[in-house]
Amino acid sequence: MLNNVSIMGRLTKDPEVKNTPSGVAVCSFTIACERNFKDSNGEKKTDFIDCVAWRNTATFIGQYFHKGQLIILTGELQKRDYEDSNGNKRYVTEVIVTSANFGGDSSERRDVQEEALPTTPVQPETVETEKVEVDEGALPFDLGEF
Repeated sequence: MLNNVSIMGRLTKDPEVKNTPSGVAVCSFTIACERNFKDSNGEKKTDFIDCVAWRNTATFIGQYFHKGQLIILTGELQKRDYEDSNGNKRYVTEVIVTSANFGGDSSERRDVQEEALPTTPVQPETVETEKVEVDEGALPFDLGEF
């Protein structure tokens, strides 16, 4: 069966990352998605879509996205039920996010990219190499001017 969702919208509030009792990161949030057509009053309706991200995806969203920012998500649609505090059965349909990307123009992304830069210069790792002798007669090609 195929269950694949691609969706783009704006975050309705700053995403907050929490951890399960076993230490797994989880981030629940809602995005506002404007429909592509207008109603009889000439207005576009907006759908509010509940989303859940887990582990590294949750951490990424919590660290680099904020309220009002355009986000592009892919994932799976999932329906679950639970019992509320009054004993009523409730149903929830949500997108289980498998990947998140930045949307919008470059001015929206610039703040995030600058924030992601390291504050101290990163020194490249030194790798020791060893000279290897090659018998050119054993190669099926010509080494040329190496």
